[in-house]
Amino acid sequence: MTNKFAHLLVIPSLFIAFASFAENTAPPADQVSISAEKQLAQLKDNIGIFEKNVEIIHGNRRIKADRLEVHKREDLGNNKQLLVATGNPAYFEEKQTDGTIMSASADEVRYDVAKRYLTLIGNAQVTQAGQKINAKSITYDMDQQLISAEKGASSNDRVHTILVPVDSKKDKPKGQP
Repeated sequence: MTNKFAHLLVIPSLFIAFASFAENTAPPADQVSISAEKQLAQLKDNIGIFEKNVEIIHGNRRIKADRLEVHKREDLGNNKQLLVATGNPAYFEEKQTDGTIMSASADEVRYDVAKRYLTLIGNAQVTQAGQKINAKSITYDMDQQLISAEKGASSNDRVHTILVPVDSKKDKPKGQP
């Protein structure tokens, strides 16, 4: 009887936390889909926790991780959610307005929903439009399209970027040099 009662408390709490995530970041017809092998909530702290084979799909965004924490706090702004995904690695991807896919992976992926700010920590990588950046940590302001990458303080590794040349012949009409 106690287990059934506990489940009845957790499910509405998770619904409330994620309903506000859905209504504040997407049109009403858009839904947030979260699947995992285990779900629990820390009601006092407003944290939803999803573990083992976690996948969240919301509009043009997808996160895959071993563990996902959804923090809902007043000090995080209008959307009030901070998503913290961890894995080996954790993945974040978003379809851009031009149709390209921006993908990111790291040991820890933090996404501030209100600010559209991505922080990647540990074995970080961002790939977009054929360009790739690898570093110990990367921060990405998605609205401003600003990326900052750093090597680890005690590491000899450096930031590594791969740039793909743009084929200028594809952009020119036929018959022009």
